[in-house]
Amino acid sequence: MDLAEFRKQLDAIDDQIVALYEERMAVSEQIAAYKIKTGKAVLDREREQSKLAELGAKASNDFNRRGVEELYRQIMAMSRKLQYRKINEAGTAGRLPFIGIDDVDRENIRVVFQGAEGSYSQAAMKQFFGEDVNSFPVETFRDAMIAIEDGRADYGVLPIENSTAGMVSEIYDLLSAYENTIVAEQIMKIEHCLLGLPGSSVDRIATVYAHPQALMQSYAFLYAHPSWKQVGMKNNAFAVQKVLADNDPTQAAIAGEYAARYYGMEILERGINRDGSNSTRFVIITNQKVFLKNARCVSISFELPHEPGALYRMLSHIIYNDLNMTRIESRPIPDMAWEYRFFVDFEGNLADDAVKNALRGLREEARNLRILGNY
Repeated sequence: MDLAEFRKQLDAIDDQIVALYEERMAVSEQIAAYKIKTGKAVLDREREQSKLAELGAKASNDFNRRGVEELYRQIMAMSRKLQYRKINEAGTAGRLPFIGIDDVDRENIRVVFQGAEGSYSQAAMKQFFGEDVNSFPVETFRDAMIAIEDGRADYGVLPIENSTAGMVSEIYDLLSAYENTIVAEQIMKIEHCLLGLPGSSVDRIATVYAHPQALMQSYAFLYAHPSWKQVGMKNNAFAVQKVLADNDPTQAAIAGEYAARYYGMEILERGINRDGSNSTRFVIITNQKVFLKNARCVSISFELPHEPGALYRMLSHIIYNDLNMTRIESRPIPDMAWEYRFFVDFEGNLADDAVKNALRGLREEARNLRILGNY
């Protein structure tokens, strides 16, 4: 036989497979109706593992056994997705603990930010909430999270990602540790400036203070001044405070224009990071379970059983519901060697049926699923 004949045979077999698949899904739909009525869980891991082993044993060789098991993992996953959809349509899936709001409060509120007065975080906060917002700084990201959780602040502004340096890993860890929610975001363009005391100049500088990341991002500029001593600081605004307190014209700090205005420093050189696309994404966090009605990004975190294909099976809920995943990050789980917590962003709104379906499946099958926010 030639190739065309082989393809005809495959077409005939495929027709049978499609018909049998649809017949199987019709039974799954009846199972969904039963589970809606009885409240029985969709996923029965023990039953699935037993069934996979039974089906795999029917294959004629080891290669086909692995193929049969993988095929039926997918078929069973599709059956579960159908059941989740039917449960959601029946209105028996329960409600998410989030309330839709029209906008974030901007009056009669208190906002916390990490760092010192004049920091990029404070500048981002004022861009979002306005110049007259009632606010206070704290030293660490954890301090900010605690202030939000215990109600000393209504909102917090924290950096979660930089376009050149990547994610701020500590923020991801803290989002898992505290029951706070992302409700909005603020993108801020980062333009580092060399700041000195009034009357100072570039040719007088001997020591530069800045956050290590700012020093790294300004590498090309600093490379042209090899005699300068570079000193890392916890925050760029702290670096400015150091120069101001020492009152030494041979010292300079790397910070933004906002810090220069706030502290009355002189900008000795602008844009020393030489990266016009450098931006930082700040998240607006609250202790309330709320989301904007026009929000289009859902952030979640979850843990997985340590087994082959686990991540793929979780992400399949997002794929199957036609949701566009825009980010995935992972962080080690403390005290659990070689196990990870995953952070995923995808487009959608908590009021969308597709999002509800995806979250229902993820909640059933992942460990410790959390909705971090919809913004």
